[in-house]
Amino acid sequence: MIRSKINQYGVIGLLKLSTELIRTKLLFSKARIVRFPIDIRGRKFIKVSNGFTSGRNCRLEAYPTDNRSVVISFGENVQINDFVHITAMENVSIGNNVLMACKIYISDCSHGSYDGDANDSYPELPPMERKYRTRPVFIEDNVWIGESVSVLPGVRIGKNSIIGANSVVTKNIPENSIAVGNPARVIKKYNFETSFWEKISE
Repeated sequence: MIRSKINQYGVIGLLKLSTELIRTKLLFSKARIVRFPIDIRGRKFIKVSNGFTSGRNCRLEAYPTDNRSVVISFGENVQINDFVHITAMENVSIGNNVLMACKIYISDCSHGSYDGDANDSYPELPPMERKYRTRPVFIEDNVWIGESVSVLPGVRIGKNSIIGANSVVTKNIPENSIAVGNPARVIKKYNFETSFWEKISE
């Protein structure tokens, strides 16, 4: 067992891994492993479940408006890879068995609304002074999110779906779908009768 781990990581790598395991349990007792460095802001407003794994240089920011609610929650066996950035003020909920590649951005908030109400999004008002608007984000079970994806406020990604690399998700994605592009659109859905991923007609 030890020899196979040494073959896999090397002696120095195995020592680093052992140190990270200890630090992981001090940070999130239920996590499998958190790789450092990691930037966590608002630790008490983040819920991590069994089997959580992170890559390096991730950034988790939780700023609840009521200063007491959990606003970022991870289900069981979630894996996020390097440079994932998640920020929440209301609710970012991530289901079980979710896999995220690197350089992903997920947010439930923005400076201003830009939906016709000029009171909080006046263009000559400095962006930092514009009132925050929040809309919850839900990523359901068994979702796979590819490299460099952005998930914007108010989005729900249905269970078993795949988001292709470099996509920008601006609206809900139904379950059992593959979505790609900017803005992301569904290109395939799984047909349980035929057991095939079938293309969506244009």
